[in-house]
Amino acid sequence: MDGVLLRIGFFVWEYPPALVGGLGTYAEYITREFVAMGNDVTVFTLNPGNLKTREIIKGVEVHRPLIADASNIFPMFVIDDLKKWGTNIRLFNDIFIYNILSATKFINSMLKKEGRNYDVVCVHDWLSSIAGIIVKNETKVPLVFHVHSTEWGRSGGKGSEVVSHMEWETSQRADKIITVSQAMQEDLVRHGWPKSKISVVWNGVDPEHYNPENCKPEEVEAIRSKYGIKPDEKMLLFLGRLTWVKGIGNLVQAMPMVLEEYPKTKLVILGKGEQQNDITETANRLGINSKIACRFEFVPEKERILHYAAADVCIFPSTYEPFGIVSLEAMSMAKPLVVGAQGVVGFKEQVIPSGPDQNGVHVNGGNPADIAWGIKEVLCDSDRAKRWGENGRKRVLQYFTWRKAAEQTLQIYEALQHAQENSEYKVVDLMEKLTHE
Repeated sequence: MDGVLLRIGFFVWEYPPALVGGLGTYAEYITREFVAMGNDVTVFTLNPGNLKTREIIKGVEVHRPLIADASNIFPMFVIDDLKKWGTNIRLFNDIFIYNILSATKFINSMLKKEGRNYDVVCVHDWLSSIAGIIVKNETKVPLVFHVHSTEWGRSGGKGSEVVSHMEWETSQRADKIITVSQAMQEDLVRHGWPKSKISVVWNGVDPEHYNPENCKPEEVEAIRSKYGIKPDEKMLLFLGRLTWVKGIGNLVQAMPMVLEEYPKTKLVILGKGEQQNDITETANRLGINSKIACRFEFVPEKERILHYAAADVCIFPSTYEPFGIVSLEAMSMAKPLVVGAQGVVGFKEQVIPSGPDQNGVHVNGGNPADIAWGIKEVLCDSDRAKRWGENGRKRVLQYFTWRKAAEQTLQIYEALQHAQENSEYKVVDLMEKLTHE
């Protein structure tokens, strides 16, 4: 870091303790790493209404402006697309007002009133892009747009025009774009985003926290018995949002093909989402109820870690997954993986499918037969599967720690800051020359 300390404005809609998904986990770990490395971080995030508006959490300054409900006002003046949001207009309201209040607080309180000088402002996904555009309009602070996923990807091309428009506008105005995988970078360029602006930084995991050696054997055993998995049976694990892009429906359809050859196998599904009913109905229709255990809820981290420890194989057959932190968690827990690798999927950059460093297999998440093949490939040789798991943990320690992610991100911020300073010096030099002439 050459002793260079940066002051960073960090806009992200979810931040602990208000966690919804992977973005909040990313924000929690990366900001702590920034601070541990001697940088100053100010986070602006959404307030569900019961949290402090300003506090320090593990060295990170967190602002959560209190918002109000204006959702019945939007349909009066916005285009038809927002009217289609129905009851979700409240979500749009909360995001819109969080962005406006956070941006004005940043500009008027931090910069003007308190006189702080920020080196960079970063905004994460469309959920904070309005704040990014406002800060860009009002200040000279360099803007970095972190793209963790896109509206067209999440929705299969059927998403909200308003959200897509915000993503596009922010990509045009930002000084730099950082995304989470090569697969995602290629997808952004395919959609016309400026390639010269886009850098890739992989996400990370905490390998001390996700460490199989920290799990007590009796607690791991308790997880297996909870689902009625006997010592001679294999536990397959899926963990994530139960939505079509995660390939969960195809995984359930793959199970009869797995059970034909490996009848002593049970699939445990953790998560919630719009596909819950489909999963239950498909399992009923295929007559495999006794071979699938579902927990349709958000499972706390400590218990999730024990589930990884209890599993023999972890399966994430996504068809759209720009990065996917779950596979890193499983790798850190030394588990072999079966991952989707067709489409915009970052798993294929994490999981090595052949050679001496192999730690799992790649499958087409849109094809149940291919998913079944991948699972059987792991189950057919338990010694080899164990080696693959060990390779996965080694790979995490080498490439996928939060410290690594923070270092690479800070290098990009620094380069941007230097470029900004150089361009300002050039302008000053030019002005001086012109006045002397």
